[in-house]
Amino acid sequence: MEAAVAVFGLLFVLFVLAGVFVTVKAVKAAKAGVDRTVAQARRTVEDTTLRARQFAQPGVVGELAQLRLSLRTSMRATQEALHSGSSEDASLSEAIGLFERLSVHGHELDDELKRLEREPDRATIAARLPEFRERLERITHSAESLRWAARDRARKFADDDLASLSDQIDVESGALRHWTRAEGAADPLREPVQERRPGQGQGAAGQAPAGSATSWGPDSEDPPAITAQDPRTQPSYPWQKAPRTEETTT
Repeated sequence: MEAAVAVFGLLFVLFVLAGVFVTVKAVKAAKAGVDRTVAQARRTVEDTTLRARQFAQPGVVGELAQLRLSLRTSMRATQEALHSGSSEDASLSEAIGLFERLSVHGHELDDELKRLEREPDRATIAARLPEFRERLERITHSAESLRWAARDRARKFADDDLASLSDQIDVESGALRHWTRAEGAADPLREPVQERRPGQGQGAAGQAPAGSATSWGPDSEDPPAITAQDPRTQPSYPWQKAPRTEETTT
């Protein structure tokens, strides 16, 4: 009895611990989801503010807003390209590490540009703008190199997979059309047609029977001799002259 109570007590404790673990995981996941939502909303508000400031406040303030907006857009696009491709290509992990190091310089530049928006000395800011543009170009160029390299790599894998798939489909299509090869082959039960030779007739009709002569060949027997006829026995016709009787000398 005591052993059964102990087993039930142990199972109850395990169920409680499992419930607590699941609850903590759910709370952490919800908190992470809320943090992502808040961060995304904050970024959206900041981007909208920078766009409005870029067009509404020309001059130094608008130039600073344009620099920050270009930096944030380039870095965000590169981050999305690398993280979306890393789930299928593990070799992008090194590229992600390089991007994280680059992000440190990007955040430093963004924070510095943000502080300059509240700087009252506009002349000093205008004098330093070429320096900020150069730093921005170097950071965005490196980010674009990583982004396009990841995209080219993904497209190369897609092209190779498509080529392999096309070859397999061609082979399978040929196997599905197997009857076309059977129709083109000769029927093994059909008798082969003999080639005729020039001058040879068809079957037995082309051969002349024994003892018969062709229309242009010689007769098999000699023709009968021709006997001269007596002109006195020949019939006479009205337009012929009468034959002259010669007297014979006895």
